[in-house]
Amino acid sequence: MPRARFLAPHLAVAPQISPADLPDLARQGFKSIICNRPDNEGGGQPSFASVASAAKAAGMQAVHLPVRPGSFGEREARAFASHVKTLPQPILAYCASGNRAGSLFKMSQKVAATSNVAAKAATGGPATHDIVIIGAGAAGLATAASLKARKRGLDIVLIDPADFHFDQSGWTMVGAGLIAPERTKHALAALMPKGLRLIRGAASAIDPIKRQVRLANGRQIGYKSLVVATGLKLDWGAIEGLEATLGKNGVTSNYRHDLAPYTWQLVKGLKRGRALFTQPPMPIKAVDAPQKALYLAGDHWLRHGALADIHMDFFNADPALFGIAAYVPALQSYIEKYRVDAHYQHQLVKIDGPSRRAFFTRQNPDGTSARTETTFDMIHVVPPQSAPDWIKTSPLVDATGWVDVDPTSLRHRSLPNIYALGDVCNAPNVKTAAAARRQASVVAHNLLKDRGHIAGADAAYDGYSACPLTVERGKIVLAEFGYGDSLLPSLPTWLIDGTKPSRLAWHLKISGKPPLFRHALLRGRKAFAKPATT
Repeated sequence: MPRARFLAPHLAVAPQISPADLPDLARQGFKSIICNRPDNEGGGQPSFASVASAAKAAGMQAVHLPVRPGSFGEREARAFASHVKTLPQPILAYCASGNRAGSLFKMSQKVAATSNVAAKAATGGPATHDIVIIGAGAAGLATAASLKARKRGLDIVLIDPADFHFDQSGWTMVGAGLIAPERTKHALAALMPKGLRLIRGAASAIDPIKRQVRLANGRQIGYKSLVVATGLKLDWGAIEGLEATLGKNGVTSNYRHDLAPYTWQLVKGLKRGRALFTQPPMPIKAVDAPQKALYLAGDHWLRHGALADIHMDFFNADPALFGIAAYVPALQSYIEKYRVDAHYQHQLVKIDGPSRRAFFTRQNPDGTSARTETTFDMIHVVPPQSAPDWIKTSPLVDATGWVDVDPTSLRHRSLPNIYALGDVCNAPNVKTAAAARRQASVVAHNLLKDRGHIAGADAAYDGYSACPLTVERGKIVLAEFGYGDSLLPSLPTWLIDGTKPSRLAWHLKISGKPPLFRHALLRGRKAFAKPATT
């Protein structure tokens, strides 16, 4: 099969394809085909009709926009741009060599840019959309899909500078050598729910008076309703010396896609010595990730007979192993199984990579603090976290810098046409993807209710979050809880008792999460996420 070459995350070009290539192209994630080659141009060339038939059988759309070399211009470029805008993405465009398709795409971008400038000049300002969502991560995508599932025809745009979406929960599995890093990376365009538009750019300011979002490039985007789902900032620079030594000198973190493979390299390579694992003060996202790195490393060393020669330390800035008491006994049993020295109220403040020394601030019971240090052969670091800098200076935040929402409705406390969810809001839940999934349904319901599309009461978020704590290869402590430390299991406790290690929970995470994400969350289906109403 000819090799596809991506010119943008949502479009690739390729030389002539055959009908036999279509099933494989569909498996790669392509949703549509544009043929830019006239029929009968070359010997042995399959007809467009045969390609279109194979595309339909593979669940893809196909259009024919034939052009001859050197004989196409603005009209053809506009037609190409129209197809790119309306066809499901990502799209594969092809011709004899891929060159014509590539040239058409580049011309279509120039035509679109010119049209946007003209449209803005004609209207005297930025376009205004029904709903603008800042952030196309799990929270933003789930909210957009949930809105579309409830009310088709809405003008919804997402703003995000990223080309790719990452399954960050999978990075712990990469760091344990259980999956390849490529499995956690997906073209963002391939995940976009149908009928939504993605504006690639970084938001830099929100003006709630003018109801506009400003991008870093100066572009203004108007909104009637706004959803803030930016995620948070990993503050690597808050730990002295950390940025200079990440990815070398035995310093790693599963909180970065490019570093997770280094975690596995260190774990499998360590036969004796000292391994440190850290957790910063709350709030952080994926609160289970620091401990999963610890347990999976201990499990590997135990299985390979190295644990007796490796000293494991867990430095936790919090005063307890886990915030919900019901799950502590099961987790504590693994701390003991792997012979981990757990140090509470110890915050990592400095790393000297070349000398392999880590420095901590320890909070004493009398309120005083002290500085301690220790050596390491490897250290897994989790950085302090906060809202993005531009969010912290916006008019949307509370005194701590998070977007200020009602914790039940997720509506902004003083700006009723603005919602926030996921890691960036100040709702007092634990920040996980599972929480964002439940919040998305709440936001979609309440936003549409505010706009008059849904009658009745507000949907209510109960603080649900889930931490699938992988305590060993093949077992998970599935912590599910909500506001007030209430236990909120999704399945009957006779099937999965979340307070105990479970093999079924492991299989659900490994086999069940990917289809749940793609076929439920990204299609607005409310499996395990239907909200209650007030």
